[in-house]
Amino acid sequence: MTKQECQSVIAALSGTYQLMAKLLYGSGLRLTECLRLRVKDVDFAQNHLVVRAGKGDKDRVTLLPDNLKPEITSHLHRVNLQHQDDLKQGYGQVYLPNALARKYPNADRDWAWQYVFPSRNLSNDPRSNIIRRHHASESGLQKQLDKPPNR
Repeated sequence: MTKQECQSVIAALSGTYQLMAKLLYGSGLRLTECLRLRVKDVDFAQNHLVVRAGKGDKDRVTLLPDNLKPEITSHLHRVNLQHQDDLKQGYGQVYLPNALARKYPNADRDWAWQYVFPSRNLSNDPRSNIIRRHHASESGLQKQLDKPPNR
């Protein structure tokens, strides 16, 4: 796709889906990498994103576009409010990879470990039977991209 075609596709989206698409385009992230981003992986000072366990199960660093910083900051503010509300209701946990949950027992509630793009709904984790907020679904953005343009 040309730059203009990409911009028109992104412009047809709105809200969080548009922000995701801008981040995919501007940072070269894959969809799952974008969805699995944690708050701690966004480094505003260094203008980069840390992608953990990406393709080939490797970590990498990619750039955070300057023009997206205000949008991401605003988005993270809203996500933090949601997280604080979840904590007040007795939830607020996220899945931690590997043995981190055992090593840091309270990290699953810590703001830094929350997903940048959390799911709208809480769900029951079948592995642990704990109600958590997972990251947003891949199909959400895919469905938005499949919608025919407004005519």
